[in-house]
Amino acid sequence: MVSNTLLATGQSLTVAPPTADTTTTVVAWLIIGLPLIGAALLLMGGRLLDRWGHWLAVVMSFAAFACGLTLFIQMAMRSAADRALTAPFYTWMSLPGVETDLGIRLDPLSIVFVLLVTGVGSLIHLYSVGYMAHDEKRRKFFAFLNLFMAAMLTLVLGNSYLVLFIGWEGVGLASYLLIGFWAHRPSAAKAANKAFIMNRMGDVGMMLAIITMFKFFGSTEFSAVNAGIADVDSWVPTFLGFMLLLGACAKSAQVPFQAWLLDAMEGPTPVSALIHAATMVTAGVYLVVRSGSIYQLSWQAALAVVIVGSVTLLVGAWIGSSKDDIKKVLAGSTMSQIGYMILAAGIGPAGYALAIFHLVTHGFFKANMFLGAGSIMHAMNDSVDMRRFGGLRKAMPWTFFTFAAGYLAIIGFPGFAGFFSKDPIIEVAFERGWVFGLAALIGAGITAFYMTRLMMMTFFGEKRWEEDVHPHESPATMVIPLVILGIFSVIGGFLMVGGITKWLNPAVGGTAPDLHIVHFSWETAATLLVVIVGVLVGWLIFRKPIPTTRENAPLYTRIGDNALYGDTINEYIAVKPTLGLAQATALLDRRAVNPAVDGGGRGLVSLSGLLSRLQNGMIRSYGLLMVVGTAVLAAVALILGQLA
Repeated sequence: MVSNTLLATGQSLTVAPPTADTTTTVVAWLIIGLPLIGAALLLMGGRLLDRWGHWLAVVMSFAAFACGLTLFIQMAMRSAADRALTAPFYTWMSLPGVETDLGIRLDPLSIVFVLLVTGVGSLIHLYSVGYMAHDEKRRKFFAFLNLFMAAMLTLVLGNSYLVLFIGWEGVGLASYLLIGFWAHRPSAAKAANKAFIMNRMGDVGMMLAIITMFKFFGSTEFSAVNAGIADVDSWVPTFLGFMLLLGACAKSAQVPFQAWLLDAMEGPTPVSALIHAATMVTAGVYLVVRSGSIYQLSWQAALAVVIVGSVTLLVGAWIGSSKDDIKKVLAGSTMSQIGYMILAAGIGPAGYALAIFHLVTHGFFKANMFLGAGSIMHAMNDSVDMRRFGGLRKAMPWTFFTFAAGYLAIIGFPGFAGFFSKDPIIEVAFERGWVFGLAALIGAGITAFYMTRLMMMTFFGEKRWEEDVHPHESPATMVIPLVILGIFSVIGGFLMVGGITKWLNPAVGGTAPDLHIVHFSWETAATLLVVIVGVLVGWLIFRKPIPTTRENAPLYTRIGDNALYGDTINEYIAVKPTLGLAQATALLDRRAVNPAVDGGGRGLVSLSGLLSRLQNGMIRSYGLLMVVGTAVLAAVALILGQLA
C-alpha cells in the first residue's frame, strides 16, 4: 500500500548534500557548458560555420553525454548514502533570512535525466544532420538544438527551484525558436506563439511557488524546502502543490493545458522527437517527483495530480485514435504516456521511481517512432497523412523494423521496454483506487488499438501514395540513430528492471517495490488481455482497404480529431475575455485617459499664458499684486483662526 509519510530512506533529502571535489564540479558544469558554448559559437560564428557548424553541435552534445556517463560511473561506485553531491557556482543572494546559491545537485535522479537528455538528444542531433541537410538555416537550427539541451540540463541539474526555473524558462525560449523554426509558414509561427503563451500560464504557478518558498523557508534549495515543509501551516504544502502542478501541466501538456502539443508538430521532426520524447514534456514529471516531500503532506494536491494524470492518459489516447496525421498520432500518444507518469508520481512514494522508469523507456521508444515518422516524411515528400501511405515496409525496411520495435514497446508487448515500465504503474494505480487503475487499464487497450491502426495504415496494405512519390530508405545519418533507439526499445526495460527502483528510491524518498524480469499478477494478466483485444480490433478494422478521404466520420472520431475542442474552449475561457478586456482598456484610454491628459495639458498652457501677462515689467503692477496677496493671506489666516 502507498505510504503518506516521509520515509526513512528519504530523510537524507532534508540534509544538504556534501560539496563535490573540484574535478567532479568541473565535469558537472561542463555538462551544461559544452552545449551552451556550442550554441554561442554557432550563433556568433556567422557564415564561417555554415559548412561544418552542425558537426560542432553534434560533438558538443556527445561530449556532454560523455561527461554525464563519467559522473554516472563514479556515482555507481559509491554507496547509496554517498551518491548525492552539490557543485556550487556562486552565492547569488545572502541576506538575513534569505540565502540563495546557484549550483548543481548531483544525485541518482538528476544523473538519470542527464543520461537520457544527452544520450537521446545526441542521437537526435546526429539524425538532424541528414534531415536538415538541405536547409539554408541549418547552422541556426543546430544552435537552437544545443541551446535547448543546455536549458534542459540546467533544469534537471539545478540545486534549487530557482535554478530549475531558469532552465524551465530557457527550455520555453528554445522550444519557441525550434517550433517556429520554419516561421515563413503561418501555421508554424502560430504554433510557436501558442506553445510559448500557454507555457507562460503555467509559469505563473511556478513563480508564486518560488515566492512562497522564499517567504516561509528563506531559500528555494531542495534540501531547505524538504527540511522545512513539515513545520509550516498545512495550507502551505497544499498551495505549493497546486502551484507546482499548474506549472507541470503546462510544460508536460496535461489537461487542461494540452492544446499546444499537437500544434507543436509544425516544427521540424527532430524537434518533435526532442520535445516529445526525452526533454521538455518530461519536465513536469521531474518537477512533481522532485517535489515529493511537498505532495506527501497534502492529500488534496496529490489527489489532483492523480486525477490529472488519469484524465490525460485517456484524453491523449482518444486523440491518438482519431488523427490521420502520423506526427499528431504520436503527439497524442506522448500526452497519454506522460499521463501515466504523472499518475504514478501522484500516487506517492510507491510511484516515484516507476514514473521515472517509464519516462526513460518512453524516451527510447517515442524518440525512435518520431524519428521514424521523420524518415517516412523524408521519403514521402513531407507528407504526414497516413491515408496516403500504405505498404511502406518493403520500400523502407530499416524504418519499418525500428518503428515496429517502438510499436511493440509502447503497447507493452512482453519483453519489450514498455512492458517492464508501464505494467507496474497499472498495478500501483489499482492500489491507489480502482477508478485510477481502471483508467490506466483502459488506456493500455486504446494505446494498443491506435498504434496498431498507425502500423496498418503506414506499413501494410496496398500503396496509396501519388505517382510522383518514390519511397526510399533514409541516409545512414538518419538510420543509425533509428537502429540504436530501436535496440533500446527492445532491451532498455530489460537492462534497467532489476535495479532502477533501488537506484532511484533513496534519491526521491520512494518505496517502489523491486521489479523482476519475470512477474505475474492479475493486473498483468488483465493488461495483456486488453492489449490483445486492442491489437485485434485495430487489425480487423484496418486490414481492409483504407479510403484516402474521410467522409461521415462518427461523432467520437470528430471530437477526437478536434482534440476534444480544446482550442474552442480556450478561445471562450481565456482568449476572448482577455481580448475583450484589452479592447475595453484601449477604449477607456482613447475616450477618457487621453482626453483628460490632453485637456489638462491645454488648460495648463492657457493658465501659463494668462499668468505670463502679469509679467509686464511695471513696478506699480508688482506692488499692487503684493498688496492684494498680503490681504488675501491675512483674510485666510483670520478665517482659520476663527475656525480653530
